[in-house]
Amino acid sequence: MRKYIFILTIFFFSVFNVMKAQETEMVLIKEGSFVPLYGAVSKKPVVVKSFYMDVYPVTNREYLEFVKKNPSYQKSKIKGIFADKSYLSYWKTDFDFGNAKPNAPVTSVSWFAAKKYCECEGKRLATMDEWEYVAMADTKKIDARTKKEFNEYILSWYEKSKTYENEIGKTFKNYWGVYDMHGLVWEWTSDFNSIFLSGESRKDKSTDKNLFCGSGSVNATDLMDYAAFMRYAFRGSLKAQYSTRNLGFRCASTTKPKF
Repeated sequence: MRKYIFILTIFFFSVFNVMKAQETEMVLIKEGSFVPLYGAVSKKPVVVKSFYMDVYPVTNREYLEFVKKNPSYQKSKIKGIFADKSYLSYWKTDFDFGNAKPNAPVTSVSWFAAKKYCECEGKRLATMDEWEYVAMADTKKIDARTKKEFNEYILSWYEKSKTYENEIGKTFKNYWGVYDMHGLVWEWTSDFNSIFLSGESRKDKSTDKNLFCGSGSVNATDLMDYAAFMRYAFRGSLKAQYSTRNLGFRCASTTKPKF
């Protein structure tokens, strides 16, 4: 009997370690350039240097381990200057994420908390340009932004509710080997507030009007611009203390961390 208990213990421990390794896996994103679709002051290509990005968003299970080691970021102890009252609102207690799935993305986390988490992992949040560069890839192309079906997929996700309840890795694996860039949750970037969608911070102020004043037909470019507009509009509405149920994060690194 003891032998079987020992074998089962080893088995479950191995499964847990495999799941943890999968969650913390990173992939190399090779250097490249692209022209941001929206919010850019210039239409010149932006160069993105090679970096590493998490394959998946951070999960409830992973964040639970973080708050255990960092008490000041627990639900009941975090200071108001670092997170609003919605911080981890769906967690029952400091160490109980309630009915949420362990392998679902952690959400209702402020920018300060997300930044701290990544730093504790020896990583950082991705910049907006890095995030957009990775997010423009579909399963086969580095830049799929002109593909109508790709944009329709993104926009169909915007219309769905409670996708944050789903587990990580259930959306498509893109060209870089990254999952869940679209279809699961919105994600923090390190410089989320570097571009605002008002005043002189945006070059093309006619874009808003063109997006909402309908023409006879909608082509791939219209869908592409609208999908990008939604992301930038969402980022422009955020403050670092904000924490919402559909907003999570993943980490990045200039060099591959040693685990």
